Amino acid sequence: MMEIGKQPLTRPHHRLGWFRSLFGVNGIVALCVLLPIITIIGIALFPRENIWPELIATVLPRYTLNTLLLMLTVGGATGVLGTILAFFVTHIEFAGRKWLQYAVLLPLAMPGYVAAFALVDFFEYAGPIQTWLRSVFGWERPTDYWFPNIRSFGGAAVVLTLTLYPYVYLFARASFKSQGVAAENLARSLGENSWRIFWRVSLPLARPGIFAGMAIVMMETVNDFGTVEFFAVQTLTTGSFSTWLETYNAGGAAQLACLLLALVATLVFLEQQSRKRAGHYRSSKEMRVIAPKSVGWVTTLLAGLICALACILGFVVPFAILSSHATFVGFMNADVIISAFNSFWLGIVTAFIVVPLAFWAVFKSARAGQGTASTFLRIARFGYAVPGAVLGLGVLLSLSVVDHTLANILEAVLGGRFGLLLTGTSFALIFAYTARFFAVGLGAADTGLSALSKNTLEVAGTLGQNEKKAFVKVVLPLTLPAMASAAVLVFVDTVKELPATLLLRPFGFNTLATGIYQKASLEDLTMASSHAIIIVCLALSAVILLIRTNRYIALLICTNFPASTPRSAPIAQLVEQLICNQ
Repeated sequence: MMEIGKQPLTRPHHRLGWFRSLFGVNGIVALCVLLPIITIIGIALFPRENIWPELIATVLPRYTLNTLLLMLTVGGATGVLGTILAFFVTHIEFAGRKWLQYAVLLPLAMPGYVAAFALVDFFEYAGPIQTWLRSVFGWERPTDYWFPNIRSFGGAAVVLTLTLYPYVYLFARASFKSQGVAAENLARSLGENSWRIFWRVSLPLARPGIFAGMAIVMMETVNDFGTVEFFAVQTLTTGSFSTWLETYNAGGAAQLACLLLALVATLVFLEQQSRKRAGHYRSSKEMRVIAPKSVGWVTTLLAGLICALACILGFVVPFAILSSHATFVGFMNADVIISAFNSFWLGIVTAFIVVPLAFWAVFKSARAGQGTASTFLRIARFGYAVPGAVLGLGVLLSLSVVDHTLANILEAVLGGRFGLLLTGTSFALIFAYTARFFAVGLGAADTGLSALSKNTLEVAGTLGQNEKKAFVKVVLPLTLPAMASAAVLVFVDTVKELPATLLLRPFGFNTLATGIYQKASLEDLTMASSHAIIIVCLALSAVILLIRTNRYIALLICTNFPASTPRSAPIAQLVEQLICNQ
C-alpha cells in the first residue's frame, strides 16, 4: 500500500482503477445515492399502470403551480429578509447587535413543520387569538368578522420564510464581511451616500452568496412536507405521498417524484451558473474588515427592531406556544420516551457511519487526485439535494425489489417462505439517512482536512506509517473538532428528517419527527408539543455548540449545498475569511 510522504499524491494509472474506486467508500456511497434515483426514474418511465394522463388532467397543474409559487415566494422573501439582516449586523452599530447577530440564527433550530403545528394551533378558528377576539367583541359566527385563513398558501409561505431565512443571512453576512473597506471608501470618495453604496457596491459584490443561500432555501421549500401538509397546500411532495399512500400507485408517485428531482437539479444548475464567473479580488491592503458604524437613531432603532422581530417570530413565539401545551406528564409519556429513544439511536448510528466514512473518502480522494474517486464523491454530495420524499420513495421501491429477489433465492436454496428482510426495517431508514446526509460529513471533512498541511502527512510517511495508519493516528486526532461538529449536524438532521422517515419506518415505529406529525394530526397537542420541544432543544444545542466553536458557518455552507466544490467555490473562500476575521 502507498505510504504517505513517500509516494506522489496522484496515483499511477491502473486498468482496474475504475473498479477499485467503485467498490471503495466513494463508489459505494455514490451507488447508495444513485440506486433510489435510478429506481424512481425507471419506474416512472415504465409504470405498471400509467396514470400520467390522469394526473395531467386533474392534479398535476395544481401541484406544479403551488410548488413553483411557494418556491419563488419563499426564496424571494428570505432573500430580502436575510440580506437586510446581514447588512444591519455588519454595517450598523445598534443596541444588542453583539447578541442579535447570533440570535437571528435561532430559527435554524425550529423545523418548519414544528413552527407550522404551533402557529396553526395558535391562529386557527378555535385557537386563543380568535377565541379572545370573539369574546371581546361579541362575535358568534365566522361570518361576523374577517380573519386571515391560517391554513393557506400565505400561512405556509410566512412560516417557511421565518424558519429558512438564516440560510441567506449566513451567506450574505459572510459576503458582506469579506468585502473589506476599500470599495466602500472609494465609493464615498466619489460622493456616494450610504444607501447608494449599498445598492451599487455592497449588494452586487454579495450577490453570489445571496443567490447561493436562496438556492438552498428553494431546495428546502421543495423538499418540505410537514409544513405544507399542516397548511393544506398541495405540492409535488404531498402529491407523491398521497399517490403512493392512498392509491398505492408506484408509477404515478415515481412520476411526480421525477418532477421534484428535475426541479432540484435545475436549481442546482442555475445556482452554479449564476456564480460561475462571479467573484472579486483584493490586495492585502484591502483585508481590513468592515466595522459597524453609528448612524441616525431612526435607522438604529429600525435595525434593532427588525433583527429582534425575526428572532421572536421565527423562534420565540413558536417555542412559547409549544411550551404552553407541554406538561411534565407529557414528557414522561411512554410514546414520547420511545420516540426519543428511537430518534437518538438512529441519529447516533447514522453519525457513526457517516462521519468516519466521509473523512476517509475525502482523504482518499485527495490522495488520488482528480479521477473516478472524485467523480463518485461529487455524486455522493448530491444526496443532500435530493428531496427526502424522493429518496424515501426510491429506497422503498428499490429495497422491495432486492427483498423479493433475496426471498426467491432463499426459498429456492433453503425451502420455506421468507418475508421482507430489508423493506420496513431500521436498515431502510439508516440506508436513506446515510445517502441523504453523507454530504454533511463530506463538507466537514473538506473543512477539517484543508487545515492540515502536507508536511504533517509527509512526517507520518517518514515514520513508516502506511495510508490507513496515518489516517487513524494522524488525520483523525487532528480533525477531531471538525468530526465532532459533523457528528452533531448529522445527528440533528437525522432526528429532524420527516418525509423519508414517514415512508420507510417499520410498522408501529415512531421517531420524534413522525410523533409530531401523528399527534398533531390527531390534535393531541400535549403529546405533539412534547415531541416538538425535544427536537427544538436538540437542534438548539447543536446551533449553540457550532457557533461557539466558530465552525458553524463554514460547515453549514459546505454541507448544505453539495453541488459546490468547497475548496474552489468563491463562497467557501468568503467563509474562510469571515472565520479568520472573527
